[in-house]
Amino acid sequence: MSTPYELEMDLRWSDQDAQGHVNNAKIVTLAEESRIRFHQFLASQRQGGGEGGSIVVARQEIDYHAETRYAPAITLQVSVVRIGTKSYTLRQRGIQNGRPVFTVDSILVWLDGSGSSRALTEDERVELEAWQLPEGES
Repeated sequence: MSTPYELEMDLRWSDQDAQGHVNNAKIVTLAEESRIRFHQFLASQRQGGGEGGSIVVARQEIDYHAETRYAPAITLQVSVVRIGTKSYTLRQRGIQNGRPVFTVDSILVWLDGSGSSRALTEDERVELEAWQLPEGES
């Protein structure tokens, strides 16, 4: 699928710093919120319970492309960049005025009930593949 999961999120007055930019720490929170909503969407579409466990962020990388300004809302896009054996990478992108203002790549790992990483199930792989960016697209 070449179309990312997309949502509009309201920004809060307190998200900005003294210069009127959305604070860099708030960018991390926006990325987190978009990941949570993406996973909630996947769970709502799922046929059956899934294997369970919890998802943790193993690594996160942020690129700031332009100032993110306080405005009523920001468009957030979530896509799958890579699917490994025990981890996968989500790309969360913030869009304002039709252009990317930040990109956050997050490597996520599923943990089992004991807190150890576990392999992705075949159903999880298929679910993620539906949102994977085409080869060479970034």
